[in-house]
Amino acid sequence: MKVARCASLSRPSLLLVHCDLPAFAFHGSKSVSILSSSCMKRCRLVMSIHSSVAGRTRSSTSKSVSLSRGDKYKSERNEVNPSSFYTHPSLLELKNERIANRARVYDFLKGIGVVPDELDGLELPVTVEVMRERVDFLHKLGLTVEDINNYPLVLGCSVKKNMVPVLDFLGKLGVRKSTFTEFLRRYPQVLHASVLVDLQPVVNYLQGMDIKPNDIPRVLERYPEVLGFKLEGTMSTSVAYLVGIGVARREIGGVLTRYPEILGMRVGRVIKPFVEYLGSLGIPSLAVARLVEKRPHILGFGLNERVKPNIKLLLECNVRQKSLANVIAQYPEIMGIDLESKLLSKRSFLNSVVETSPEEFGKILEKMPQSVVLSDKAIVRHVEFLKECGFSVEQVRKMVVGCPQLLALNIDIMKLSFDFFKSAMGRPLDDLVGFPAYFTYGLESTVKPRRKMIAQKGIKCSLAWLLNCSDDKFEDRMNYDSIDLEEMEEDSSFHLDSLMKPRTQVSDIDDEYA
Repeated sequence: MKVARCASLSRPSLLLVHCDLPAFAFHGSKSVSILSSSCMKRCRLVMSIHSSVAGRTRSSTSKSVSLSRGDKYKSERNEVNPSSFYTHPSLLELKNERIANRARVYDFLKGIGVVPDELDGLELPVTVEVMRERVDFLHKLGLTVEDINNYPLVLGCSVKKNMVPVLDFLGKLGVRKSTFTEFLRRYPQVLHASVLVDLQPVVNYLQGMDIKPNDIPRVLERYPEVLGFKLEGTMSTSVAYLVGIGVARREIGGVLTRYPEILGMRVGRVIKPFVEYLGSLGIPSLAVARLVEKRPHILGFGLNERVKPNIKLLLECNVRQKSLANVIAQYPEIMGIDLESKLLSKRSFLNSVVETSPEEFGKILEKMPQSVVLSDKAIVRHVEFLKECGFSVEQVRKMVVGCPQLLALNIDIMKLSFDFFKSAMGRPLDDLVGFPAYFTYGLESTVKPRRKMIAQKGIKCSLAWLLNCSDDKFEDRMNYDSIDLEEMEEDSSFHLDSLMKPRTQVSDIDDEYA
């Protein structure tokens, strides 16, 4: 029997035993039998070994299947990687380390006078060195420990990621470094802002409101809080309301440049109640719009804290209700100044100088509300000048009550006007007592030309008929055959209607920052 190969197969794995006989095995039967016997022994040995290994494998497999999940988990827990002892600290250790680091940072802050109570929950530097760097940087900007305590959250701002980019952006806009300290004291929250997301859109909006690029830094210096407003919020509604009551769209840029605080005023709480109250005093919305164009800061006068109490004081000083509108239109600041003390002192002083009564003081306020802020020295100089001209105290009193502007005119110009009146016009002093506003007209532009015209025509008239009219009206009067006294304007003082006239040009804007 010839054996060419022998194979053995066992479970669970496959084992193939291949025995090749040497070529000479086929040359003789004896050799074949010997080799066959030897090969068979080797095959049996291999099969025996493999059966033993397979048996152990099956035994091990059956044991592992019989293990419960709990035993398996316990077995896995017992297998510990030695490297974990030094590469992966526990969560508890990490937490304790963070607590220790924050405690050291808090101790540092307390040591320099900063109260860290509001910093709980805020992400802070891990090391004292980084926190010291932030505090030192804030000190270089001029902020004190008191400033930091007023807004301790500023300590959460990174120097490189927050502070430097924001300050660099403001500097490139033109905000002066000398104003950074006050800027940050008023609005330290700007250091949390994103230049691209928060700051640049606000600057674009301001430019869209016709604020000139050169004026943008001045606006930000005056009102840094504007950088924190949302474009679709208070800023847009306040501007829209002002345009709605009659503020010219082309004037908005100048209004916001001079008083950017308007952008932070709520329409329903501040602007609208203010406009409606002035309306109740007899000032139409359009007239209020003209006042806002010229003096936008009046919107910042507290309505209940200042405006209403001041109006009440004026009424108590014998200003008539019907005259309040003219008083405010002439001098809007009278609504916002500390009026009580000024009224009392000025009334007392005028009484001592020209013997005005309380009722006459009320008339003075109606015709010239600015008189409450005139200096006492200026009043004395003008009164003394009138006395030197030959007027009695009684006549001076009548002149001051009739035209309080006399107390604020340039005395040198008044002297020229009086000299012309006395030398060229040949009129009695009583004419000036009856029409003291003569001193308010330009000598070269009005008085001399008109006086020449009536002299040529041989017309005799009062000073009021001569001067108290426009140039066009006076030309018409020169064509009359007789003087119509009914055409004489009785009062040359300010009238509210002048605010309602159509504008022929853009109103002049005082450059507050020049």
